[in-house]
Amino acid sequence: MPTSTTPESPDWLRPLGTTGLRVSAITAGGGPLGGMPELFGYDTLEGAGVAVVRDLITSPIRVIDTANGYSDGRSEHRIGIALRDVGTPLEQFLVATKVDAKDGDYSGARVVASVAESRARLGMDHLPLVYLHDPEFHPDAGFDRSGGAVEALVALKEQGVIGHLGVAGGHIPTMERMLDLDVFDVLLTHSRLTLLDRSADDIIDRARAAGLGVANAAVLGGGLLASRNAKPLYGFRPARPEILRAAAALHELADEYGVALPDAAVQHSLRDPRVDTTIVGFSKPDRIPRLLDGLSTPIPDAFWERAARLMPDRSLWLDAPDR
Repeated sequence: MPTSTTPESPDWLRPLGTTGLRVSAITAGGGPLGGMPELFGYDTLEGAGVAVVRDLITSPIRVIDTANGYSDGRSEHRIGIALRDVGTPLEQFLVATKVDAKDGDYSGARVVASVAESRARLGMDHLPLVYLHDPEFHPDAGFDRSGGAVEALVALKEQGVIGHLGVAGGHIPTMERMLDLDVFDVLLTHSRLTLLDRSADDIIDRARAAGLGVANAAVLGGGLLASRNAKPLYGFRPARPEILRAAAALHELADEYGVALPDAAVQHSLRDPRVDTTIVGFSKPDRIPRLLDGLSTPIPDAFWERAARLMPDRSLWLDAPDR
C-alpha cells in the first residue's frame, strides 16, 4: 500500500516545475474566501475569510491561490489583510493570483490594470506567480495579438512586477493553444484529472516534458465527490447521468472500505507524480486540520483498483472529442 503524501513526508515541499519556486503538495484555493454563494451555496463573511487565511499561513500549507475576479476582488482583499496581520515573510508563503477580464475586456491594458488591482489588494509590490485566467471564455480576445493580454503579461514579467507566468483554465483545446505560445511556466487545470475525468492527461504530459509546473484543481468535481447531496453538476456544468451514477458508485465503494471519498479524491491527485500541487478550496478554519488528517488516511490498493474500473468512458469526459 503506497504511503500518502502528508506534511511529514520528505516530498511535502517540492519544486514547481523548473520555476525555482517551491510549493507544498496542497495549495489552498482562495475562491470561497470572498464569498460566492451562487457557486458554493453559502457565503463567507470577511472576518471568517481573514481568519482562514491567518490559520493557513501558520499551517503546513505554504501556498494560496486566488484571482482578481474572485468575488469582485474580495478574496484578494481578505488575503491581504491576513498577510499584514500575521506579517509572514512572503518568501515563506507563496501567493499566486490570476488576471481577469472586466466587463468583457481582456485586452493588454486590462491585464495591466488587473495586476495593479491585485498588487494593491494583496499589499505586494512583486507577484511571484500570475496566471492568465479562463481564456476559454474569451475566444475573441486576441490574447496573442500585438498589445494583447499575453504581451502585457510578458512585459510585466520583464519589468520584474511578475515573477512567473501561468495559464489557468479548463477547456483542453484552448489550453493547448495557450501552451503553443511558449511563454507560460505553470499549467493549472481543473476538473479534468479526478476520479471521474482524465481529460487533462495528455496536456499534463506535455507540460511536464516542457518543464512546466502543474497544479491540479477541483479534484472534488465541484462537489460530486464531496457529498452525496451535492448539486448535480460536474466541472461547473450539469453532469451527465452516467457521471452521476459513477459518483454514486464511488461513494458506495468508499463506504465499503471505510474511506471518506473526499479524502480519496485528494489523495488520488497527490498520488500522481506529474502533479506538483493540488488545489483545495477553504472557507472555514476547521477544514484545514480535517483535510490534513485525511491525507494520512490509509487507502488500500484494492480501492484504487476498483475506483479505476468505475472511471466513466472517455466519451463522457468534459473534453471528449465529441463535446
